[in-house]
Amino acid sequence: MHIDVERVHIDLAERGYDILIGAGLLDRADTYRDLPAGASAVIVTNEIVAPLFAARLQAALANRFANVRLIVLPDGEAHKAWPTLNTIFDALLAAGCDRKTVLFALGGGVVGDMTGFAAACYMRGVPYVQVPTTLLAQVDSSVGGKTAINHPRGKNMIGVFNQPLRVVADLDTLDTLPQRELIAGLAEVIKYGPVADDGFLGWIEANLEALKARDKAALAHAIKRSCEIKAWVVARDERENDLRAILNFGHTFGHAIETGLGYGVWLHGEGVGCGMVMAADLSARLGLIDAAYAQRIRSVVERAGLPVVGPALGVSRYLELMRLDKKALAGEIRFVVIEAPGRAGLRRAPDALVAKVLEAHTG
Repeated sequence: MHIDVERVHIDLAERGYDILIGAGLLDRADTYRDLPAGASAVIVTNEIVAPLFAARLQAALANRFANVRLIVLPDGEAHKAWPTLNTIFDALLAAGCDRKTVLFALGGGVVGDMTGFAAACYMRGVPYVQVPTTLLAQVDSSVGGKTAINHPRGKNMIGVFNQPLRVVADLDTLDTLPQRELIAGLAEVIKYGPVADDGFLGWIEANLEALKARDKAALAHAIKRSCEIKAWVVARDERENDLRAILNFGHTFGHAIETGLGYGVWLHGEGVGCGMVMAADLSARLGLIDAAYAQRIRSVVERAGLPVVGPALGVSRYLELMRLDKKALAGEIRFVVIEAPGRAGLRRAPDALVAKVLEAHTG
């Protein structure tokens, strides 16, 4: 099936850029047209993705750069930390990379986050391009310029905002994605419906089996609509002063699960999926939505194959971890809640009410 190349623009004036969505983009020379041509490009990837796609990207970039180097990192959320970031810096310095070097993040969210962070810091800033190879990265983490590493006390606590030059979302890279990773990515697709477009949630419900079966047309639409919603939000609130926080629906609970269990035990999307069930229940208990809409969210999360019951960390541990969330103010937790179908906002909630939610959805 032929899939046309779609473009979604992130409108940030002189720092704006395009997200390209389509099949076969990795190998096409025009994918990289208009990018700065320098002496060297560096592909940052991991040990799983490198054998699949690194040689192809190197070949595609060879006409534009005199040298195309490769940095291969260990795979997994557990490696999204200072030692791995220093591996990137060590390699760039050893190769004598200068300020015109362009970094290419080839991989999922961990690779994208660390490459973007490294690009912001190396010689006080070099350009970079996102080439996401997971569904989660294509619909969320590669878009919008958030970069970070984890800290033992909290997820994504150390980082910067750093926009890429371009995002290249090649649908064909999803063919090799393990099913568990694909399903984890669906969590970030699902979230866009309740927070911004209830019609899109209806489309997801109707097309969930096609998405799980990797139907290219369904995936293309899901990725494009997700990116359109994120582009709209990021253009209005690049640095998450208020509006952009709605894209963290389910993440306050989800990050607590990831941190509490140890990074990598649950995938990020699995934490977000379960977190959305909890956040939807909290929204209903706050009187913002009816119980039926909260159940609708739970149902689509469960149908996707995502967990709907969180680990038994204990209420006090959950609350402790959530107070370290970046949306918290003066130690007071703020949750992204659904205020109405297709509309979200930030609200505080009493610990006692949050405890009821946790008791209902953990085991």
